[in-house]
Amino acid sequence: MSTTQSRNLLRSQDVSGSYDEGLPSRYEAVRSVSEKISEPLAVDDYQLQSIVETSPPKWHLAHVSWFFETFVLSYFRKDYKLYHPDFIYLFNSYYYRVGNMHPRPQRGMLSRPTVEEIYDYRRYVDEQMRLLMAWADKSQWEDLAFRVTLGLNHEQQHQELLLMDIKHNLSVNPILPAYRSDLPESPALASPIDWKERKGGTREMGHAGEGFSFDNETPRHQVLIRDHRLANRLVTNQEYLEFIDDGGYQQPALWMADGWTLINQQGWQHPLYWHSVGDEWREYTLGGTRDLNPNQPVCHMSFYR
Repeated sequence: MSTTQSRNLLRSQDVSGSYDEGLPSRYEAVRSVSEKISEPLAVDDYQLQSIVETSPPKWHLAHVSWFFETFVLSYFRKDYKLYHPDFIYLFNSYYYRVGNMHPRPQRGMLSRPTVEEIYDYRRYVDEQMRLLMAWADKSQWEDLAFRVTLGLNHEQQHQELLLMDIKHNLSVNPILPAYRSDLPESPALASPIDWKERKGGTREMGHAGEGFSFDNETPRHQVLIRDHRLANRLVTNQEYLEFIDDGGYQQPALWMADGWTLINQQGWQHPLYWHSVGDEWREYTLGGTRDLNPNQPVCHMSFYR
């Protein structure tokens, strides 16, 4: 995205006026959440990569710092000194326009840099960002605010990924350790299901109004929706359990061909993180293994389920 494009987008989202008042504190707040999420981890947990689709927690912490270093600090400060030149390669994810990257399936093999070095890297980037935001020329504020806001939303995405990846990384351990032992169980009451008849027609979708959006959320455009029925709530664990008990995983007529192939290839018989103990079902959570709550929405299923 060009500087002109980013400034125009920034003006349309009313971000520019808040830079000198709130952006530095928002930066500190978002960055601190990533480290708060990581606090319960043991040093050994930072290295885990259970499957190709997950990343080690320490890689996430480094990558979001790499983003600010690459797209903010290096962009605005021509004299900026990289924390370490190898980090440009190690912590790039898929940004081919800025160089090559370490293969994703091998992120779990990076014992070095250490966890301590990754936190040193974060502190270095944070200090450089504070200086940049404090001393940036007024002519740069709009572009700077846009790039910092983009980086913060990017880091918040990785905070979600951190929790997802931590959960899977720990779930492959046969003793099923809890990420945190103090997480309360969420009460859930399922209302009677009701199907709403909805007329089709031309509708609009995509970002509209003020506030941040990623480029793939624009432009707002029209789509054709057919007549349909929509439930007033999500499918519950109990309802999905009835599907399982009714032989849903043994009936190819209930699945698209690709889904049925995956069932047989990967042995799917229930959602990820469900475990049967005798006649009872248990579910692995970030708080450890717990009795399956029948009223909670079913989750951790594939596209085909």
